[in-house]
Amino acid sequence: MSASSTVRGRTALVTGATSGIGKAIARNLAAQGAHVVLHGRDQARGEALVKEIESEGGSARFIAADLTDADDTLRLAAEAGAVDILVNSAGLYEFAPTAASDAASFDRHIAVNTRAPFLLVGALVPGMVERGQGSIVIVGSSAARTPAPIGAAYGASKAGAEILTRYWATEFGPSGVRVNTVSPGLVHTEGTKAMFGEHTAMLDKTNARGRAGEPSEIADIVSFLVSEASSYVNGAVLFADGGELSTLPS
Repeated sequence: MSASSTVRGRTALVTGATSGIGKAIARNLAAQGAHVVLHGRDQARGEALVKEIESEGGSARFIAADLTDADDTLRLAAEAGAVDILVNSAGLYEFAPTAASDAASFDRHIAVNTRAPFLLVGALVPGMVERGQGSIVIVGSSAARTPAPIGAAYGASKAGAEILTRYWATEFGPSGVRVNTVSPGLVHTEGTKAMFGEHTAMLDKTNARGRAGEPSEIADIVSFLVSEASSYVNGAVLFADGGELSTLPS
């Protein structure tokens, strides 16, 4: 059974859909026939993506929301309505040493990377349970399992999302709702380019494949996880890092 045959006609909410991995996921699901509710912060970028998807024969609408605000996150869930697929792709990362990270920075990481998925699941999954089916995917990060000298707040927030995956799989699995995480290593996105700058070439030396990932490759994994092709996969954290090396290149 192909992924498209089980995604077609379903409604998917994808957070962080206007750039990077989230955008690739949204386009992938729309191309397979899902109606995609796009989330982002920038109205213009969101509307541009809706037009792009529609020009390719897909169906989409956009909702702007600030995931650092709990009430706005719940508004997003209410406006999204009944969804069959929830992909928590929005992510915030401010890599800095612990001593240089203040309480506000820590709170932003937790709000976007951990609390927002928690609130969206709490608001949207009861409907999935009532319908007897649904799929949730969290876009995690290798930072949750691979410590580094900087970025502790980011790593902690992503580790929190991973453990939520296991709790939710246990809580909702008997009702027909599956919950999984895909945990990418370094991926070529606007964010990583901005972070590494002139050192972007280093990204291709951090794993056994000899290259960083592409957003479309992560989108393909998400497509698998939300489809019936993965019907027996629940509570999993799927590493998608090309075979991450134990030490980074100098």
